[in-house]
Amino acid sequence: MVLSVPAAVAMADAVAAVARINGVALNAPHELLDEEALRQRACTELLRQAAQQAGLLSADDVPGVQGAISTEASNAIEQLLDRELITPDPSEEACRRYHEAHPSAHAQGERAQLRHVLFAVTPGVDVKQLRLRAEALLIELRCADDGGAQFAKAAAQWSNCPSGQQGGELGWLTRADCAPEFAREVFGSAEIGVLARLVHSRFGLHVVEVVARESGQQPAFEEVRQAIELTLRQQAWVNALRQYLQLLAGAAVVDGVALDAAESLLVQ
Repeated sequence: MVLSVPAAVAMADAVAAVARINGVALNAPHELLDEEALRQRACTELLRQAAQQAGLLSADDVPGVQGAISTEASNAIEQLLDRELITPDPSEEACRRYHEAHPSAHAQGERAQLRHVLFAVTPGVDVKQLRLRAEALLIELRCADDGGAQFAKAAAQWSNCPSGQQGGELGWLTRADCAPEFAREVFGSAEIGVLARLVHSRFGLHVVEVVARESGQQPAFEEVRQAIELTLRQQAWVNALRQYLQLLAGAAVVDGVALDAAESLLVQ
């Protein structure tokens, strides 16, 4: 078979489309990844190589297929992060400011009446196309003004959740009834109606409508101080990790993947 010039060029581009960190390939030729998946692999590879440079991982260790790493590499990365990411304990003043700024974050008895359309992320699904479809439906449903008829029809047509046959109805739910990442997006605010953003969870992408809310009671500061401290520690750790990865990216040769990079450590 003789390829036309455009087809040959396209095939050459596809074969050459391999992202690398310091020469180490992140994906196989013809393996198509969305930008987020490619960045995740890049960050893991930056940390794996940093663990090798720190003497925590054998120089013979190599990344596995499809972004997998060895158990030794995973353990070495944990040791590396324990050593490199030093985060101070949050002060009482910082905890009190958070408590005042997020009055509903730890409300007791808070619940919401919800319905949703779930676009499930399953093996082999084209996540980019799935997101585009979900975003298009989100805009459509936010513009609807028909008492919910269009939402129910969309749920029946598109939702990968059994609730789709009931118009997407989930009923009255509390934080404890939901996956934590879903609850963080839905609870702790006063929003009513179709949320202006897709809600991401371990199950996929959700178009969510809050039909009604009951705010619950705000506990006293001392009752939730430990929970607030945990939240602030986690936020500080995530910020420190982001800055550390920027530093590693700034010192690496990065090809074929967009990463934030810094030449010096940022002020936390």
